[in-house]
Amino acid sequence: MQTTLAEVVRVLDHLYPPSTAQSWDQVGLVAGDLSQPVRRIHFAVDPTLAVVEEARALGADLVVTHHPLLLRGIHSVATTGAKGATVTALVVNDLALYVAHTNADVAQPGVNDALAQ
Repeated sequence: MQTTLAEVVRVLDHLYPPSTAQSWDQVGLVAGDLSQPVRRIHFAVDPTLAVVEEARALGADLVVTHHPLLLRGIHSVATTGAKGATVTALVVNDLALYVAHTNADVAQPGVNDALAQ
């Protein structure tokens, strides 16, 4: 039986509840089809194009980052810009993106616990 993105998102949402994120933050599933299979997850701090390319090269189905890709509104996903190129790479390569930011900071255990140690 294959694990689906929906199952992984449920676990991540349990570990890092979106309701605990700061009101200005943009956390949770950013890209991906909840029915797609997830066999390999790539973790990173920032959702850059280089991270997406690395995840693709390693055969990942999901990228989980701490910092959001789309924190503020954007008006284009053209590949001429960094965010547009990243969004396009995610979609074209069938990679999902999940963000746990301020909700991961306050989780127990979470980022703040790791820093305190």
